Amino acid sequence: MVAAKNLLDEFAANPIVCCLVMKMIFNIIIGQSEVSSTNHFKMIKRLLLISSIRSRRALLLYLIAGILISLNSTHGWAQAQTNQSFVRGVIVDPNRATVRGAVVTLLSKNFKSSITTDENGEFSILLPSGEYTIGVSTQGFVDFSQRIILTPRKSETLQIMLTVAGSTAVVNISAADAIGYRAETLSTATKTLSALRDVPQSIAVVSKQQIRDQAIQSMAEAVNYVPGIMSHQGENNRDQLVIRGVNSSADFFRDGVRDDVQYFRDLYNVDQVEALKGPNAMIFGRGGGGGVINRVMKEAGFSSIREFSIQAGSFSNKRFTGDFEQALGRRAAVRLNGMFEKSGSFRSFVDLRRYGLNPTLTFTPNPQTHINFSFEHFYDGRTADRGIPSFQGRPADVRIVTFFGNPVLSYVRARVDLLSATIQHEAGRLSIRNRTMFGDYERGYQNFVPGAVKATKPLVALSAYNNSTRRRNLFNQTDLTNPFTTGRVNHTSLAASEIGGQLTDNFRNTGFFNNTVTSIQVPYDNQLTETPVTFRQSATDANNHLQTNLAATYAQDQIELSRHMQIVAGLRFDYFDLHFHNNRNGDNLRRIDRLVSPRTGIVIKPVMPLSVYASYSVSYLPSSGDQFSSLTSVTQQVKPEKFTNYELGAKWDIRRDLTLTTAIYRQNRTNTRASDPNDPTRILQTGSQRSEGFEVGLNGDITRSWSVAGGYAYQKALITSATTVAPAGAEVALVPHDTFSLWNKYQIFPKLGVGLGIIHRANVFAAIDNKVFLPRYTKIDASLYVPFNEKWKFQAHLENVLNQKYYLTADGNNNISPGSPRAVRVSLIRRF
Repeated sequence: MVAAKNLLDEFAANPIVCCLVMKMIFNIIIGQSEVSSTNHFKMIKRLLLISSIRSRRALLLYLIAGILISLNSTHGWAQAQTNQSFVRGVIVDPNRATVRGAVVTLLSKNFKSSITTDENGEFSILLPSGEYTIGVSTQGFVDFSQRIILTPRKSETLQIMLTVAGSTAVVNISAADAIGYRAETLSTATKTLSALRDVPQSIAVVSKQQIRDQAIQSMAEAVNYVPGIMSHQGENNRDQLVIRGVNSSADFFRDGVRDDVQYFRDLYNVDQVEALKGPNAMIFGRGGGGGVINRVMKEAGFSSIREFSIQAGSFSNKRFTGDFEQALGRRAAVRLNGMFEKSGSFRSFVDLRRYGLNPTLTFTPNPQTHINFSFEHFYDGRTADRGIPSFQGRPADVRIVTFFGNPVLSYVRARVDLLSATIQHEAGRLSIRNRTMFGDYERGYQNFVPGAVKATKPLVALSAYNNSTRRRNLFNQTDLTNPFTTGRVNHTSLAASEIGGQLTDNFRNTGFFNNTVTSIQVPYDNQLTETPVTFRQSATDANNHLQTNLAATYAQDQIELSRHMQIVAGLRFDYFDLHFHNNRNGDNLRRIDRLVSPRTGIVIKPVMPLSVYASYSVSYLPSSGDQFSSLTSVTQQVKPEKFTNYELGAKWDIRRDLTLTTAIYRQNRTNTRASDPNDPTRILQTGSQRSEGFEVGLNGDITRSWSVAGGYAYQKALITSATTVAPAGAEVALVPHDTFSLWNKYQIFPKLGVGLGIIHRANVFAAIDNKVFLPRYTKIDASLYVPFNEKWKFQAHLENVLNQKYYLTADGNNNISPGSPRAVRVSLIRRF
């Protein structure tokens, strides 16, 4: 890290050196690697003559790289293709036993390929996208044939059931079940379909099968077995996560498009959840300082899916989901996902009611063009519950069901309408994708907030407020991807742009008890109140309108120097224009930020199943914050916060279906706000934070019957220079030093499977002042899977098997969320 910093400093001080080195790098990138070694040495000699001793050491790195490139010119490799699809599947008999040695043939107008299933009945192949006929033949079974359409830069996972010869049963292909927990490819991180081990970044994927096996329904549940991420209470009215020490309620994306409004997302229409750690601005834009969470949505394909599930469980849990897909001829297909839930909670007086409906339409006018339309209407309503307060540095010793305030007047409401359209077209080697998404969000909440407990513990402070937000988002992204070759070096280039606009209205009221005071005291042992409360604006409550305009352009090149070495380098420019209008006093403020976000990484593969990588990336967060909640004449002048990440890691495919990943990182957060010691009314941007840690993850199948997902993370996040909220040396809230999680699913018999999960978390501070901590805990969950036949399946999930008392998360010292006691959910799944 020090050497890299010294090199950057030297280049900044000596622009001639910088220009010459950039020229050499550019020659390599555009393919002029035929420049002779003599010419390279002449250029290096010029640099040595004009550079300091320190830069000479750094230039030796370039010399070594040049030698490697020269040596590399003697090797050949396959040309990268971005319009390909990765197809993976398993062949089974009617009893779901795998069939090995089956011949799988994929045939299109211009392409034919055959492959034989391995000892596990599995096959995998990389093919140009388009329309295919897939055929399967093997002794003792009826030959299988069906048409499929492969989407560019996407991975398809298939399960094909063969009919025993002589049977009259109908044979079909289904993508309803993913195979295992391991993700092999990903298109989100680089916007090109890439093997995970070729992406120089720590990435965790929660697969469709894992979502199903763990009965995951929320974002907080989705990250339970992802190292380095912890859920934040989010005032119990929204999704909020702490990723590598960075707390955010806006770093959520849907198929790579920003979905930044504060609400609780449901996973009824999600194929997989991707956690991309470290600054991600090069691909995703502003924010994402600790990482981003991307949901890959279900869309219409050309399979036949008919499935619904009914769920019931503890605390009046009731939930229904449905998933139906149908081809409409050879060129179009529709899919409909729906969900309805009405449930209670282990917390007294708390319940929820939510529903969602998501139809999608896919149209393929020709094999080169893929068009998808999607609309989702989603509603989530629940009781606003801020949890319990603390006492003497720990969660208060009240029953975990205790509710503070007036539940009748406490609510959370969110209405979301999302409309998206995606067009993908392959024009020869050039791949074009355009995605447009319009989102209309309306959400609000009203809550009672427990405060400090008196030292003698007879009374608890209680306040109240409500808040509403209306936001309309419109984003359009265009990606151009093109593979090309310069000499013997393969490139996959990406040129992309994004434009968008966001309109936001914020409004807040303060609760005045008896229409006079903003805080009252309630008895510690009788926390409910019926004191009349009037909600109206105080002197500082928000009432504003914001218009955000953004435009971005970015470029990336994935350079395959050889089969053992790859480089990923990209640069993004963002124009971020915020117009703020204060409805209370008529003030109009404007802030423009021009952000340049680089990312670079190198991947070295000593052997093909193993990759070792190093990466560097930068993100920025504008002064208005990730929710644009306010802007003042003071914060208007504040520069964006900067997140800089250095990471080393390794990814090892231990076996075909099992991957071990590790990463060590250091992330610096600078330009945070600090109070001027000589003038408290002024803000200085001298505050800083450092997060560093180590992660290890394990995902996939240890045996044909045993699947695992989880890992270990060590984290240390400290304030390194005083900010407005904390002195140097303070630990960042909700960042445990140690976490361990491991989920296991074991298929005992073909019709009996069990799951067992263990989650351990060390002590963690509830707030940045480090005065209150949440005690460490270890929790065990379990599941049972009983497929009665091909059409019916029973599943049970038991949470907190040992009925441990623990505290899950918090939003400050006096808003602490207890974890659920023992609870069971059972599901009956029906497939047609």
